[in-house]
Amino acid sequence: ALFVTVDAPQLGRREKDMRNKFTQQGSDVQGDSEDDGEVDRSQGATRAISSYIDPGLCWDDVPWIKSITNMKILLKGVQCSEDAVMAYQAGLAGCVLSNHGGRQLDTCRSGIEVLPEVMDALKAAGCKKEEFSVFVDGGIRRGGDIFKAVALGASGIGVGRPVLYSLASYGEKGIVRMVHMLQDELTMVMRLSG
Repeated sequence: ALFVTVDAPQLGRREKDMRNKFTQQGSDVQGDSEDDGEVDRSQGATRAISSYIDPGLCWDDVPWIKSITNMKILLKGVQCSEDAVMAYQAGLAGCVLSNHGGRQLDTCRSGIEVLPEVMDALKAAGCKKEEFSVFVDGGIRRGGDIFKAVALGASGIGVGRPVLYSLASYGEKGIVRMVHMLQDELTMVMRLSG
């Protein structure tokens, strides 16, 4: 599937990233633009790559995106029920409710907070669960979080920071341990919930 990020027409003010500054050379995706002084790395990695974001992405682009691939297309970063319904009506395969890890806009609602109203709106629009997948990304830290998301109607969840922390601290074994912890917690919560 192709996930199209729609919640970042520009990057938010990521002060931790700005303080850390990113000065190392990365891949050559940016080509010679660094040598010409066009890439400003003094404010962090996210600012350095922000010139590659197209703020003009809009609903009119959906037919074109659908025309260039046979993959399922999902919108990532949906924050309201109206956009979820529009994605369904546009013939997309689903959406990911996400606030971009809370790094884009302060006080933005989390995916799980938006989930109940999205599910209600999709149902009112005639959507059947098997026709359109709704995922929750962000804030998933425990098996209980997975249980809540699925109980509220999510098709699945995304796990970001726990993966990063596990990988950075313990490598591959950390990832395996994290997955087993989430599985064990989810099993326990399901048993305790009946």
